Amino acid sequence: MTTKEVAATVVGLSGRIERITAQHAKFLSFLSARVEDKAAAEDILQSAYLKAVEHGSEIRDDESTVAWFYRILRNAITDHYRRRAARTSAHEAFAAEAPVSYEAEATQTACACIKDVIRDLKSEYRTAIEQVDLGGMTVEAFAQSQQTSANNASVRLHRARKAVTKQLTTVCGACAEHKCLDCTCRRSQL
Repeated sequence: MTTKEVAATVVGLSGRIERITAQHAKFLSFLSARVEDKAAAEDILQSAYLKAVEHGSEIRDDESTVAWFYRILRNAITDHYRRRAARTSAHEAFAAEAPVSYEAEATQTACACIKDVIRDLKSEYRTAIEQVDLGGMTVEAFAQSQQTSANNASVRLHRARKAVTKQLTTVCGACAEHKCLDCTCRRSQL
């Protein structure tokens, strides 16, 4: 490509971007009507602007820049809902894999190790176990109470459960592999 061709491409791309950014409010309104909140609409629009800059040279001369950008926005909305569905599915799968409750395990056995291990966890992990597993709170409600995202709360709960498992294995040894339901550790015999 010659210097003149590169300059013409840059000028053409610049003009297309100006046409798109001039209609910011219109695009934001389009997105706001199709997604759950204004923040999500703004995020989608910013991502679409980036995509337009990256792929602006692909637009054909006879194609309308605005129509082309609306196509990017519609695809971005579809991607947004796909990601949201995948995130929801992952949360549901995580909840299905999680133990029903450590409280039930603690009351079914003569071993007091589970309660002691939970008590000795880092405060943020202990709170997650106590409120979700022992208190029956949903991950979403826990996330709101902690002023964090559901994803962050799920990760915290997962790490708390891993910490409980690791500590039980250290404290109880082999009986921890069976979730202390048939406890044979020294503590239960005291």
